[in-house]
Parts: sequence; structure tokens; C-alpha cells
Amino acid sequence: MTALITAGGRATRLRPITYTINKHLIPLANKPMIFYAIEKIAAAGITEIGISVNPGEEELQKAVGDGAKWGVKITYIEQAGGPKGVAHVVANAKAFLGDDAFLFYLGDNIILGSLDRFVRAFEEQKLNCLLALSKVKDPQRFGVPELKDGRIVRVDEKPAEPKSDYAVTGIYVYDKSFFEAFAQIRPSARGEYEISDVHSRLIADGKAVGYEEITGWWKDTGKPEDLLEGNQLLLNEMAEGSRDGVEIDPAAVIQGRVAIGKGTVIGQKVLIRGPVAIGENCRIENSYIGPYTSIGKGVEVYSTEIEHSIVFDDADINCSTRIVDSLIGANASITSAHATLPLGHKLVVGDNAIVEI
Repeated sequence: MTALITAGGRATRLRPITYTINKHLIPLANKPMIFYAIEKIAAAGITEIGISVNPGEEELQKAVGDGAKWGVKITYIEQAGGPKGVAHVVANAKAFLGDDAFLFYLGDNIILGSLDRFVRAFEEQKLNCLLALSKVKDPQRFGVPELKDGRIVRVDEKPAEPKSDYAVTGIYVYDKSFFEAFAQIRPSARGEYEISDVHSRLIADGKAVGYEEITGWWKDTGKPEDLLEGNQLLLNEMAEGSRDGVEIDPAAVIQGRVAIGKGTVIGQKVLIRGPVAIGENCRIENSYIGPYTSIGKGVEVYSTEIEHSIVFDDADINCSTRIVDSLIGANASITSAHATLPLGHKLVVGDNAIVEI
């Protein structure tokens, strides 16, 4: 079995962060999001992975490499013809996937637990298609299955009146029947080849379409608040790790599960309350770092309280205030309004920014 991961798109709902970074490289618990997908797939015993990328993409290839660090081989597949929907991503990768069964994983999804049971159910039940389902509060945002007598009879994409409270998550297993179904569908009203239409076509053609419900958590990280929740879920699963090479002042207080990278200095008058992940070569002085915060590499924090936030690499924060529920981009600088004259809040605010003062 091979695997295909999506890592393209423009992630407009995450701007301005995604103006300068591929969404799939956004760090969650201090690790690029797409790394979690690769790890899960490798752990399921799949060693051939294709990653669908935007034309001209270079950043992601540099960060991910050839897959050797996970014991897999990664092939990059440029998406041809522009954004034409999730189903078109698979069709575009047909030469790579061939006639083998394959696992399809949307790269902005994170999941607790193993993919083994999805692959095993697909094989043992001799299915043509297996969908991973999860109960959600807002099924209107997703593909929604209609279930009768424990079987999927139809899948609707973002329905105004959902037939169930399940979402079809971004984890699928198919055989080559996918391509037969794709050849029969047409673009939707929004001009995309909908993956839900492929599923409905498979069902109409009498193919064996099964499902497994995700019993742990699953998160689609499409919006800023989703990223923060995904970061929270992953920090709950994080191992603390070694603190070799970390300098911690005897007066600093560290509570709960806190991972700290080499070369980081934790000064006096610091309280860190986990779960928290702090990267390498950081410096934290006279500050409080609260639960569900990830701090990247080379970050400096002085006289500040931060909680439930993601701080990217090399940010400099010294603002004598409290920061919560925030995404702070790489090389960002946050300083106190009282440090300069005239007094007031100085803002350089780009497109799609969100500011609360």
C-alpha cells in the first residue's frame, strides 16, 4: 500500500501567518504539522509516500526531505491545473499511485492513535473505500455521511441540512475504483471535484464502502482557533524529554509536563506551568508561561505572561502584559507601549490580521 498526503492550497483562513509559511509547516507542539501525518503513515508500515504540493513549492521539500528520517521514501507531486478540489488531488497523483490500494491523508489533519485499524479494516472487509468518521458539532463544514442500518448510503459535501452529526475526516483508504468513480463526476457549483461526489458515486456503483469511527480526538486545523486546539491536544500527549544542556535558575518554578530544548536559559522570577513546549536556544526572564503554550527556537521572552498560544521561531517578546489565545509569527517583535513616546499602541497591521487592544 502507498500513501498520498496533501500539502498544497493557499490556507487563506490562516493569513497573515500563511503569507510566509506553508500551512503544513506551521509548528504544533514545536513540530511541523505535516510531520505528524508522515509519522502516523510510517508507523502503519507504509513506506512509499507521495506529497501533493503547489507548483513551484520549495520550502516544504527543504523541511521534509526525502523521508529517510522516518524510514520512508517521499515523492513530491506538483498539483497540475490549479485548485480543482480534493478529489482532483488524487486524480493528479494517479501515475504515482498506480493500481495499488492507497491511504489518502489530508495534511492539515491531526489524529490521536494509530492508522493501523483503518488499513486493517479496509483489508479484512475487502472494501473498495474506507472512510474515517468523527462526530462533530458543526457537520455543515464537512462532508457528511447519511447512514442507514449501519451502512453509508450517501455522502453530501457541506450540506445545509446534515443527515447525521458525523464528518468524513481527512483520512481515507481506496483501491483503484477511486479513479473509475472520479471519471464519472463533474465539478460542483464551486468549480471543484468534490471527494464526497466520488464517495456517492462508489456507493451508487455498488462498490464496498465502509467506515471506522475515530474513537480518540481528531482535528482539522483550518482556522486559527483550530491550530490552538490542535496544539493543545498534542501537548497533552507530549513526552517531557531530557533537560540536558538547559540552564534553569534555582529560583525558577516549573510545574507539570514541560519540554525544554538544549541551549535554553530559564532565568529567575519565571513560572512555567505545563503542558508547555519550549524550543532550543530560548531565553525566558521574569515571565509566566502558562498551559498549552508552544515556544519555538531562539525565542526571547521578558516581563510577559503567555498562555494558550503558539510562538514561532526567533520572536522577541517584552511587553509587560498578558498574551492569550495568540499566534505569534517568526521574527515578530512585541514590546511595551510604555517603552517609547508618544504613549499609545503602535500598530503595523497587515492584511487579514486580528488585533485586540
